Amino acid sequence: MTAMRLGITLPQYGPLASLDAVTGFATAAEELGYESLWVGDRVLAPVSPSDFYPGGTPERPYPPEFVTFGDPLILLTAAASVTKKVRLGTSTLTGTVYPAVVLARMLTSLDQVSGGRLDVGLGTGWLRDEYTATGTPWKGRGGQLEELLEILRKFWTEGPFEHEGERWRIPASKVGLRPAQSPHPPVLLGGLSVTALERVGRRADGWLPAGLPAPYLAKLWETVAKAAEQAGRDPGTLRRVLRINPKPGTDLKDVAAQLKAAAETGISEAFVDPHYLARDVDHALDLAAELRDLVPKA
Repeated sequence: MTAMRLGITLPQYGPLASLDAVTGFATAAEELGYESLWVGDRVLAPVSPSDFYPGGTPERPYPPEFVTFGDPLILLTAAASVTKKVRLGTSTLTGTVYPAVVLARMLTSLDQVSGGRLDVGLGTGWLRDEYTATGTPWKGRGGQLEELLEILRKFWTEGPFEHEGERWRIPASKVGLRPAQSPHPPVLLGGLSVTALERVGRRADGWLPAGLPAPYLAKLWETVAKAAEQAGRDPGTLRRVLRINPKPGTDLKDVAAQLKAAAETGISEAFVDPHYLARDVDHALDLAAELRDLVPKA
């Protein structure tokens, strides 16, 4: 199997949401040889949700584990405090439901605290109720993400900077806080639609696909690559970081096989979410050790 940079999600939600165990888990994962630690984002779990999670039903509109969900950036900050080398990523942060300039400050601070190890994964989410709860317009969310990307770029690289957009208006302001990474942390975008994929090619440092069949992922990547070329960018410089969410009962050998298939299409980074496999944090670490042995290190 082609070597792959392998990551794992921090214990964040459901039975694994023992938030006082995050630092121990992060330390152990780094010692096992994992190269990145990841978190997701869920603002709330509505009783009668406006939308179903992909694959959801009226009886089970979203995974019940979502009822308990720790804050992503606080968990990454805790992990940063006890690790030295692993990358720290969000996959994905629903960036549009946060005040843009506040999010920029939080991300910049986290990049500083971690010594320049942050990967900023952003998306628009799937649940309208989260937009309602945060006072965020659902309509035009793709445009809001584009605007957020522009604000982040300005916050990280300009000074003074100002912004006048459809969603946000920021008066000319001085910014002394700068990220540890230059010119800024890598920005990775999720999404599977043509519009989202083209946005990756035009604006992002990489793509955050979900665990779909390798041939399908390769086909979607063609859209990203074409958009990058049309924007005068080299698609070969863009990262692809695959997220795999094994279903309950999945054999880790099958996960390793999925990683191998992805690697053969050119994907060199991935991470695995054990929340639906593990009984508790200790079991998650046991699974992490088993999986690490099955996947060659980069």
